[in-house]
Amino acid sequence: MRVMGLDVGSRTVGIAVSDPMGWTAQGVEIIRINEDEGEFGFDRLKELVDQYEVSQFVVGLPKNMNNTIGPRAEASMAYGKKIEELYQLPVAYQDERLTTVQAERMLVEQANTSRAKRKKVIDKVAAVMILQNYLDGPGKKLF
Repeated sequence: MRVMGLDVGSRTVGIAVSDPMGWTAQGVEIIRINEDEGEFGFDRLKELVDQYEVSQFVVGLPKNMNNTIGPRAEASMAYGKKIEELYQLPVAYQDERLTTVQAERMLVEQANTSRAKRKKVIDKVAAVMILQNYLDGPGKKLF
């Protein structure tokens, strides 16, 4: 069974999955969402959960730099609560401070990716980093 990592934003959700052993994270895709219209991509997410036989979610938690929970973190937690209800799978939260910055830096430095191309993949790369940090962390709990 695999773990699915999610980088939840206001317009997109970056998706990553672990290998079956739970050692490495691979980017899958970016789902377009629209918070204002109540479209959260749950149908596509369900297809991916079934396809990859996901047993757990890890949702990135964008805490403020002073470790407090702000509006974006609250939105990510609400998304996590909803997917836990919809799919009856456990949800863990992974501190994701600066993962998007790190992902962008990596794409610039290692891949020399243009700004337009970075914009198309940044959320997927951030999801990979969130999931990999969770898999590498001391507190990981795989169900």
